[in-house]
Amino acid sequence: MSQNSDQIVIVGGGFSGAMAAARLAERGLPSTVIDAGGDFGRGVAYSTPFDGHLLNVRSNRMSAVERRPDDFADWLARHHPDRADPEGFAPRRLFGLYVQNRLAAVEAARPGFITRTTGRVSAIDGTTVELDDGRRIAGRAVVLATGNPAPRTASGSGGRVIGDPWAPGALDGIGGEDRLIIIGTGLTMVDMAVWLKARGWRGTLLALSRRGLRPRAHADQPETPAAVSSDVMRGPASRRLAAARRVTRDGDWRPLMEGLRPRTGALWQAADLKTRARWVRHLRPFWDVHRHRIAPAIAADIQALADDGRLTIVAGRVVSVDATDQSVTLDWRPKGRAGVEATAADWLIDCTGPGHSPARDPLTAPLIAAGRARLDPLGLGLDLDDRGRVRTADGTPDPALFVLGPPARATFWETIAVPDIRKRIEDLVETLAQTLAEQGASA
Repeated sequence: MSQNSDQIVIVGGGFSGAMAAARLAERGLPSTVIDAGGDFGRGVAYSTPFDGHLLNVRSNRMSAVERRPDDFADWLARHHPDRADPEGFAPRRLFGLYVQNRLAAVEAARPGFITRTTGRVSAIDGTTVELDDGRRIAGRAVVLATGNPAPRTASGSGGRVIGDPWAPGALDGIGGEDRLIIIGTGLTMVDMAVWLKARGWRGTLLALSRRGLRPRAHADQPETPAAVSSDVMRGPASRRLAAARRVTRDGDWRPLMEGLRPRTGALWQAADLKTRARWVRHLRPFWDVHRHRIAPAIAADIQALADDGRLTIVAGRVVSVDATDQSVTLDWRPKGRAGVEATAADWLIDCTGPGHSPARDPLTAPLIAAGRARLDPLGLGLDLDDRGRVRTADGTPDPALFVLGPPARATFWETIAVPDIRKRIEDLVETLAQTLAEQGASA
C-alpha cells in the first residue's frame, strides 16, 4: 500500500490526469497518477505517431495552463520553431511531447509531489484504489480522469472488424487496394482516412452515420468571436435556435460558434432536463460538426478523397455486421427509406466515438451498484455537482470522489477540448485545496 495517505489518487495519466497532478504539485498537494499503459501525459489523443494528425485548435489556444495562454506556443518556438506559428495547427504528437515536458518540469521543480504508477485500476474502496495486480494505493481523495474509452458499436463482431482503431497495429493488416467501411463520420473517421492515405492506401471507403454529417473546417484565418445577443441566450430553445440561424443567415457561422463557446457550459447547466434531452436528441450531431472543427489542410485532404470518388459519406443506420476472416458485410438502412442495403468490404472500422457507459464499466458499475455514484438523468455519464464531485444515490456530493475530463460531460458538456479541461483542472485543484484544508483544521 502507498505510504503517503495524504495524497490525491488520480486514475488516468493522459492530459487531464497528468496536468491535474502538475497543478496540484504547484499548489503543494502531493498525488499519485496511475496509468494503465505508463505513457504519462499523452493518452490516446496525443499518442499518435503520425504528424498528419493535427490539433483541432490553433496553437495559441492550446496552453495546458490557465492564465498562461502562450505556454504551448512558446514551447513550440523553443523546441520546434518550424511548427511555431501561434495561429497554426500543430501535430498532436508535438502537443503530447509538450504535456510530457511540462509534467517532467513540475516533477523536477517539486520533487516528491508526483508519483507515477503504471497499472490498471480494478476497484475503488473509499479513498483507496486497488490495481489488478493486488497493489492498493490510499489517498485522501480519488479523481477519475480516465479519458475516452474505445467505441462500442461494433465491438465483439470479430473477423475483419477493427473495434478500436487506436489500438497499436490496428491498421497494419489493411492492404493498399482494400475496400473499407467506417461506421461514424466524425473526427475519428477523418483521422483514419488521412492516416490510411498517408500510409499508401489507395482503395475506397464508405462512411456511415445516422445523419451523414462530417466535421466542418476552421477558416483559414482565426475566427473573431461574435457578440451573442440576448435572444440567443434566453427564452425557449426553439426561439433561441431561430435567433442563431438569423445571425448566420447572411454570413459566416464560425464567429457565432466562437462567441457561444465560453457560454455553452453555463447554458447546458442552466437548462432543464426536458431541454437537455431535446438538445441531445435533435441538435447534438449538428452542434458537434460545427463546434469541433478540423484544420483547413485536413478538410482539404478529406474533400480530395471525396472528389476522387474514394470517399462516400452516407446517412443511415446499422442493421447488422457479418464478419469473417476474409471480408465483412454491412447491412444498413438508408435514412428515410424502409429497405436495407448490403455493402461488402475488406475491413470495417468502428469510428463511432467514445463508448462511455458508466453502468457497464468495470470501475464505475460497482460504485453505482453500491450507491456511491449514480447516472445522470439522461444516462450520459455519472451525475456530478458543479464542483465535479460524484453524487451518491441520494444526490449527496461525495467530498472525496471527483471526475475530470471527458467522463464529466453529463454535467459540464464542454469538457473535451484542452481549453475547457484546463479550466476544470483549476476548479478541481481549488476545491481539493479547500477541502483538505478544512479537513486538516477539523482534525
